[in-house]
Order: sequence, then structure tokens, then C-alpha cells
Amino acid sequence: MTDVIVVGGGPVGLLLACELTLAGAGVLVLEAASGEERRTRSLGLRSLNARTLRSLALRGLVEPLAEAQRAMFEELGRRRESGADLKDAPPAQADVVAFMAEVAQKGMIRGHFSGLPLLEPGGGADYLMLKQHQLEGVLAARAAELGVTVRHNCRVTDVTQDENGVAAMLADGQVVRGAYLVGCDGGRSVVRKRSAFAFSGTPATMTGRTAVAALADSGAITSSLRGQGGLVNLSLVPGEIATIEFDGGPGERDAPMTAGELQGSLRRVTGVDVVVTRLEAGIRYSDNTRHADTYRKDRVLLAGDAAHVHSPIGGQGLNLGLQDAVNLGWKLGLVARGLAPDSLLDTYTAERHPVAARVLRNTRAQVALMRTGAQVDALREVLTEVLELPDARRYFSAMVEGTDVDYAPDAAEPLVGRFVPPSATPPEASSGGLLADGRGLLVGPPGQDWPGGVVAGHRDRVRAAPIEGAPDAGALLVRPDGYVAWAGGRDGLGEALATWFGPAR
Repeated sequence: MTDVIVVGGGPVGLLLACELTLAGAGVLVLEAASGEERRTRSLGLRSLNARTLRSLALRGLVEPLAEAQRAMFEELGRRRESGADLKDAPPAQADVVAFMAEVAQKGMIRGHFSGLPLLEPGGGADYLMLKQHQLEGVLAARAAELGVTVRHNCRVTDVTQDENGVAAMLADGQVVRGAYLVGCDGGRSVVRKRSAFAFSGTPATMTGRTAVAALADSGAITSSLRGQGGLVNLSLVPGEIATIEFDGGPGERDAPMTAGELQGSLRRVTGVDVVVTRLEAGIRYSDNTRHADTYRKDRVLLAGDAAHVHSPIGGQGLNLGLQDAVNLGWKLGLVARGLAPDSLLDTYTAERHPVAARVLRNTRAQVALMRTGAQVDALREVLTEVLELPDARRYFSAMVEGTDVDYAPDAAEPLVGRFVPPSATPPEASSGGLLADGRGLLVGPPGQDWPGGVVAGHRDRVRAAPIEGAPDAGALLVRPDGYVAWAGGRDGLGEALATWFGPAR
């Protein structure tokens, strides 16, 4: 019996498996599809925002992801005619989708809100755009380095649990047992359904389609985030065409998409009688918005789309799931190894559920702002003016980047519950150094016999390091996910260590 079974080998499942392994837990990943099947689903681009990139930087994963983005844009550039230089063009005067890709490469964008770019004019923004299979490739390589076992073509059909563990039933009749199981198996999660998690929310109001296809006249239509009948995008990835219609949502999502279906959507959205001559692959999606009432039922937990689904507009869903994995991995690893009490797992729902609820709210708002009509046009114009205000731009940027997350808003010390600022840790802590092995970190002023002596009983879970110019709080206890668990002199440190890392050994 393994410590933890992870159901789903997408980005969230792979990152969670890596985090669990760093925490010392044994992990088995069960993925229903083959590697090639997953690649065929890799349509469109996925964005990684500032919070996700700073979390991944703790594990030394940003450099390979940045290299993957560079290689991707070079390849796209070779496949696409070099158009007009957009570097100085405002979004209203250019293809907004192409503009966002351009400024992303230059580190000048923090994301967007319903297609309104949130720019960082001076550059230096943390933001990457990748194909999903590229992200999965980087995470799969790291999982392989760590010795994680990933089994493809293993479709889970049922999940049961008792006081001793969890059993995953596979389509071929096999039964796999683990002490814990995490469903990372997407919006139609078998784990969630078979474990009877409540999943309430609002139904779909739109149908999105993305396909690898060709038109008889490639110049007949152009990209528009808000055409007469919805959205059409041809600019970002050559050979891919995307539409969104506000028609109440897709019918049969699993039926193969046809050239006629895409052609009809394009004609409704643009009003142009385009002809689709070829369609190789296609996917459908919607703004169905639902949220699990809890992320844990005893030994079964949920992460990523299994726990929350919403519109992809704004590009926050992948980041939300990856942050679930970073939050849960070290906690479940410690509990599975018997180093921390079971109650530590309750902090997972307590911390991540409010974050997802806020994302679901703002994605509903973004869908509303994508609709057609004079009233929405006026509202977008007003919001565009608002986003010119520095404070407003910072507020919206922090919201879509996830940098405003605070797990302890009522804490007496302002740093507690927030992601540790670079100035409060040694430089190597944020670049795959002191936190790369998944342990916590206690930093304090140099030249003292503590903090090293204080963590002696937790040395297998927490390392100590001095820092020049330590923050006014005197010392910080940083969790493996980069969030501050405690700040102060010595008072309360022992309690904080026991709360977040279990009793001393």
C-alpha cells in the first residue's frame, strides 16, 4: 500500500506528486489517458501568473519553463508571417490577443481582466505563456527525477475508503490501495462524484470551441475579443481557431467536433460566410462554475478542477490548481508519514476554499464583461479608464496574479499568512536553494545561537539560516510553500513549529 494515490496526471497531479515526494511520502499517480492522448488536448496557451511562478521558483522550476516559452514563441514565429511591430501599439489599436502575447514575451504584462491587459510598462512582470503539454513535460521530467511512479492508461472507476486507507478501482478490475487519495482528475472528477462531495454553483451560459482547423480564405476574418456574436481568435497559435458564443452552453461535450460545427460557430460570431476546409481536433468548454463544499472527506481530498470549475477567461484556473498542489503537498506528506497530526489537513480547505471562491466570483464578472451590447461596451470603456489609475491597476493585477492571497488576515504580525517577501529571506531561498528540498525555513539574525537550536527537534522538517538585515519581526518561520507561518522574537515559535510541522522528535 502506497502512502498517497494521486488520480490524474495533468499539471496539478504531477506537481502534487513532486511536492509529496519532497515531503518524504510514497506516491503513485494514476492517469486515465496515454501520453499522446494528453498531448492532443493541448490546444491554446496556458498562462502562469506571478504567484505560481514565485512558488515554482522555490523548487528551481522557472528556468526550464521560461526556456519552454522561448522555444515555443520561436517556433510560432517561424510558422507565422512577421506582422506589424506591436511593441508601441495600444491594445485598442491592435489585435489584442497578439498584443498580449507580444508583451508577455517582453515581461510587460501581469495578466488580463476580461481581455483588458494589465500592463507593467517598465517590464519585470512574472508571467509565462505555454502549451499545456510543455508545462506537463517540465513537471513530468521533475517527477521522474524524484522517482515518482506514473501509470498511464489507468482509468479509475470507483473510490472507497475505510479507517485504514483508500481503495481505487480501475477499469481493468485492478484495485490499488493507499493511505490517502487525492483527486486531480478534472472538472468531471470520478473521485469527487464517487466520494459524494457536494459541488454546487451556476450552470453554463457560453460555449467555447478551440480547434486545429483551416479556412478556405484565411484572410476572411480577423481575431476579435468581442465580435457581433461573441469571440473569435485566430492570432495566437497558427493553425488553431477559437470561438466563444453566449448561447447557454455546449450540448454533448464529448461528441467529436466537426468542420461544419466550427464553421457554423464562426459564421454566427463574425457574420462572415467563412468555409472550414479541414478540422483535425477540437475541444469544447463553458463557464459552468461550481465549487466543492469541502476539499477533504477523511482520507480522500480534491485539488484543481476536481475541486472547482469556472470560465477559462482570465487564465486563472490552472494557477489555482497548481497553488492547491503546493499548499497540500507538504501537509499531506507530513501527515502520511506520521510526523504531523491529521488536523493539519483541515488547514487545506480552510486556506484554499476562500481563494477559489474569490476566483469564481471574478471569472463570473469577466464573462459578463465579454458579452455583446451597448451597455457592456460602456462598462468596458469605464473599466478601461479605471485601470489607468495606478492603485486600481495594482488591485486588479494582484487579484488575477494571486499575489493578494492572505491565509491569516487577522494575524497580529502582517507578514504571517502572506507569501514571504524576497527581502526577508536569503537570496538563495527564492531561487531553488534553501526551500528546494521541500523543508520549512526559519530565518533570523546572524551571530546568535538560535534559531538553529530552536529547530533541533524539527531539523528533518525545518532548516535554519541567518539573514543579514533581518526583518523588524526578528525572525520568520516560512512554510515549504513559501508562506510565513510565524514572525517574532521567540514567543510562540515552539507552538508554531508544532502546529505546522508536528511535534519535535
